[in-house]
Amino acid sequence: MFKSFWGSQEQQAQPHPQETSTNSWYPQSVAGSSSASRPMTPGPSTSSSFSVRPTYRPNSSSNVSPSEAASIITTLKDKSVDELKKLLSDKDAYQNLLHSLEPVKTQNRVRDELRNETLQLARENLEKEPCIVELRNQCRIIRTTELASAQEKLHELERKKDDTLKYYSPSSLLHDLQEAMNKTDGESDALHRQLLDGEIDIAAFVQKHKKMRHIYHKRALTHLAVSTSVP
Repeated sequence: MFKSFWGSQEQQAQPHPQETSTNSWYPQSVAGSSSASRPMTPGPSTSSSFSVRPTYRPNSSSNVSPSEAASIITTLKDKSVDELKKLLSDKDAYQNLLHSLEPVKTQNRVRDELRNETLQLARENLEKEPCIVELRNQCRIIRTTELASAQEKLHELERKKDDTLKYYSPSSLLHDLQEAMNKTDGESDALHRQLLDGEIDIAAFVQKHKKMRHIYHKRALTHLAVSTSVP
């Protein structure tokens, strides 16, 4: 009889998990994780089995450092049971505690500094807008007037450069040298025909023919050397 009496008292004293979660303003996931982290107490239904403490697995997405977590735990240790219950039920009390923590203060301060710097950069950019518009108009004028004439001069210089390079290219020089050889060879043949026709004496023929053949063979040797050395 005593056993059944004390067993009924223990069953009435045990809180229901659903009641704890419904009285709290926390989301169901937070309330469930906080209740799951408590150790299980043996009751009449579990008297013949061992009590199993559930393994607490912290959220992998949390970026709280160990020192920050220690400071938060120290702050909560100084709270009474009533204060902790109030944190679970009163959202304003929770927000006040949250914003009083040093990590949250640091985060808010950094956020405010970044926001102020961003606003300052935005103001500076807006102040530079008239200057940017003026420079854009000047660039448009230069592009439509001075740039056109400068491009035309550039194209003309490029054409002259191409003509000069083409005139002094190895193939062009070889062609000119070959024409000069042919011209000298033709002149020496014409001089020889004048000798046969009696239009020139032998002394003048020898002097002029010797000079022409010397120029011809000099150009021929140059042409041969350049042809064999230039790919």
